[in-house]
Amino acid sequence: MNASSRKFPVNMGSAGLACVRALARHLAPLPVLCLAFGLVLAGCSAPGIHFRSGTNAGADEPAPPTELITETLLASERQQNRAVANQNLDRLLVPNPPPYKIGGGDILSIVVWDHPELAGGLTASGNADPATAASASAVPQGFVVDHQGRIQFPLVGLLVMEGLTEEQARGLLTIRLAKYLAHPNVTLRVQAYRSKRVYIDGEVKSPGLQAINDIPMTLVEALNRAGGLLPTADQSRIALERGQQRYIVNLRELVQKGVNPGLVMLAPGDVVRVHSRDESKVFVSGEVITPKALLMHDGRLTLNEALGESGGISPLSGDARQVYVVRKTPERTRVFQLDARVAGSLALAEAFELQPKDIVYVAATPLANWNRQLSLLIPGALTSAVTATNRP
Repeated sequence: MNASSRKFPVNMGSAGLACVRALARHLAPLPVLCLAFGLVLAGCSAPGIHFRSGTNAGADEPAPPTELITETLLASERQQNRAVANQNLDRLLVPNPPPYKIGGGDILSIVVWDHPELAGGLTASGNADPATAASASAVPQGFVVDHQGRIQFPLVGLLVMEGLTEEQARGLLTIRLAKYLAHPNVTLRVQAYRSKRVYIDGEVKSPGLQAINDIPMTLVEALNRAGGLLPTADQSRIALERGQQRYIVNLRELVQKGVNPGLVMLAPGDVVRVHSRDESKVFVSGEVITPKALLMHDGRLTLNEALGESGGISPLSGDARQVYVVRKTPERTRVFQLDARVAGSLALAEAFELQPKDIVYVAATPLANWNRQLSLLIPGALTSAVTATNRP
């Protein structure tokens, strides 16, 4: 093999060419290895990352289109994220919460003044009779709303209370008692709230069921009742599941927009899960100083920060033209590419927001790939060639 006539896919300079010529002379007696050496060089000329099919390892899978990170792409991503966030806000924010409505399982305390016989175990003054005081701690005194939303009250019989506020229920009972009593004076309130609940799970101090009462059950109220967020909680990823819908509430983003998180109203049956920061990781691999998995800072981590926390691109083997971000979305896999050599690329990297489970990959230079493949094929040959080149 004539090393002087061989065309290499990379620009190595005079020192690199001298090393290759010495390596070729070192391998001259080995024609088979020289042929393999040429094949290695030819294979190193294709830059970039490649995707292969898992069912047929010999055939290339159609690669996702590579999207260059530009100002246009950043503007499009910001607009898309803003549209998703606003859509969630419109459905969850309730500026004026309605009053509590009675439901099945609630226990009502009803007092008809001057008529202690209708008090259901309570005197006209609202105090328990001595005969029932012993059992008061075991069974709450009052009228239980059954599964059909009704209560059984003396004189008037069955009354449907479900869906009524305390004021509406008191008015209905007063009208019905007016047929039997002159000017009835009725006091009605919910003694035990058991019909409506939400479930709080994840990174809170006391996860579990929380009953909805007359105080509006906002997201902030529910988190406070659960003992507050733990230090490991990710405030940017609070999942709220309502029926078949799932929302992601970003408390940090709400505060930045000037929206009061206390306006996020929960509904009966909602499940709130506070994700851990450990679930929001970004993986940095390839030709960086320290490949690692990085924790996001309450949902925020830019490409520039990820590269910086990993020590930056390796000056010996990293190709600054090929900085990739691989992102798996429900629809498809997206691949973003940044050319870090271009002026203003650092500003683009700082503005590019990463998402949980993103993979940041820095490709190797063609010369680094050539060096590694040659070292695998002929261990020690490159070192001998460099030594021979440096001899006087």
